[in-house]
Amino acid sequence: MNSTMVKTKKPDWLKVSIPSGDKYFRLKNKLNEKGLPTICQSARCPNIGECWNHNQATLLIMGSVCTRDCLFCSVPTGKPLALDGDEDQKVWQMAEVMDLSYLVVTSVTRDDLPDKGSNHIAKVIRLLKIKRPQMKVEVLVPDFSGDCRYLDHVLQADPDVLAHNLETVPGLYPRLNRQAGAYRHSLRILEHSKKKGLLTKTGIMVGLGETRSEIGELFKVFKAIGIDILTIGQYLQPDSHCVPVDKYYSPQEFADLKEFAQSYGFAGVESGPFVRSSYHAEELFKAVVN
Repeated sequence: MNSTMVKTKKPDWLKVSIPSGDKYFRLKNKLNEKGLPTICQSARCPNIGECWNHNQATLLIMGSVCTRDCLFCSVPTGKPLALDGDEDQKVWQMAEVMDLSYLVVTSVTRDDLPDKGSNHIAKVIRLLKIKRPQMKVEVLVPDFSGDCRYLDHVLQADPDVLAHNLETVPGLYPRLNRQAGAYRHSLRILEHSKKKGLLTKTGIMVGLGETRSEIGELFKVFKAIGIDILTIGQYLQPDSHCVPVDKYYSPQEFADLKEFAQSYGFAGVESGPFVRSSYHAEELFKAVVN
């Protein structure tokens, strides 16, 4: 870890084009009309231009304010608004307008709610499954403080993929302001989902100060609890509030990490500088189930 916390220079090859194109702006306008935020915008995802021009977006439900303040994320922290009782209808209508065959739904963490928002997430999934049975639904859930009673609300809605991100190696959790016990909570969520028969997925970021041996230990844990799909991407500091980048991995290093992960036998692995947990989600799903 850089003890002086000097900002690491971003390499020249780590650049993306400014989002543009007719499809991009059409989708942006549709989302604005429905009042639906996306994690693409809230987390300042570098793939927003590519995905939106391919009619793909990850919808963010339960508001755009999170109750946690993780120091790798640009989603605002504070007191969230009340839940939107019509949000399931809005998400379904958006899926209809976009004529999606695959949708990723994620949410902010809502520790302020008695059930952590699990019934609301389930309500959204349930309507999607009823109204668009031909569409696959991937849900990227918070950790529900490790309480599998809340997770079961979501699982009973029958999503096609249960995703939850570990983000980084456990030794770096304190630096990122992750809650005590968050690592165990996350593993519990993924392990319980796998035991219930769900296709499970997790993602990590590199470049925060982790070592290869720590990554390998994490892969062992993932394999032991039955994770099916793994994504690996470069941590990019979204704003000055977040911790700085410790290292930028080269494309070759990401290729090596993919090979390293595949050696553990995961059914699907996506690894690259701009890879995020929802990146090429449908393609990964099809590669695993076909």
